[in-house]
Amino acid sequence: MREADAFEIVGMRKMEESPVSARKKGAKMPVISLVILGLIVAGCLILPFVIGKDPSYMDLMNANQAPSRQFLFGTDTMGRDIFTMIWSGGRISLFIGCVSTLISTVIAILFGGLSGIAPQWADTLLMRFTEIFLSIPNLLLVILLQAILGKANVLSVSLVIGVTSWASIAKVVRTEVRQIRSSDYVTASRCMGGSFFHVLGRHLTPNFLPAIQFMVVMNVRSAIVAESTLSFMGMGLPLETVSWGSMLSLAEKALLTGSWWMIIVPGGFLVVTLMAMTEVGQFLQKELNQKESNL
Repeated sequence: MREADAFEIVGMRKMEESPVSARKKGAKMPVISLVILGLIVAGCLILPFVIGKDPSYMDLMNANQAPSRQFLFGTDTMGRDIFTMIWSGGRISLFIGCVSTLISTVIAILFGGLSGIAPQWADTLLMRFTEIFLSIPNLLLVILLQAILGKANVLSVSLVIGVTSWASIAKVVRTEVRQIRSSDYVTASRCMGGSFFHVLGRHLTPNFLPAIQFMVVMNVRSAIVAESTLSFMGMGLPLETVSWGSMLSLAEKALLTGSWWMIIVPGGFLVVTLMAMTEVGQFLQKELNQKESNL
């Protein structure tokens, strides 16, 4: 008998190779949500020019008309064509969402980057201010600032929503900056005389941008909701400025007159757009979590 056959190792077994299907896969891309969102955005950008109608034109002879071949989505209490208003109003709502998100993102990057690079005492002070800011209901701040600015318009609503929705992103930026501020390339740039804005834009932002991209998408959604809420409360855009929110501000009259299409159509477009943005935001968040777990 050979020596190798005289001994047997007990308790060991051959490890089976895991099949490809069992490997950890990334999040599934929300293709349907991206297609729907793309069609809505494309329609809002292109169709107002193709239709060629004035969304604010009041045809009082055809007020409160139900959806028909002439008026695909019906008309409102002032005789305005809801089909034309949907695409023109969507462009205003999306513009407010994008501009206000751009404002809030810039403020968050500057504030979070400054807090992340600052000494401990300054960082603590800035974060306490951020936490106090977060403790105040966002809608109250929006209403207060809009009341200070006076009559609402597209730019003022975008500004007000933007300067009140930066704090959550700033906290994430600050956390990311504190993790990478001691990296060799950041230290070298600062030793070579790089300014705060140079270091932030050239070295820090490219590293933490993936961590906040899903929050940026969700901020667009939140801005559209905020504009719609303000208009529904009668404190947003005036009626002559058509947006999805200003269309929903007529919901009370629609309920009294039984004009269901005045609520269902703009409300449906708003809900579908928000759901698509939520799906995209959740996908980006899962992708980020997947990358972090792989590290």
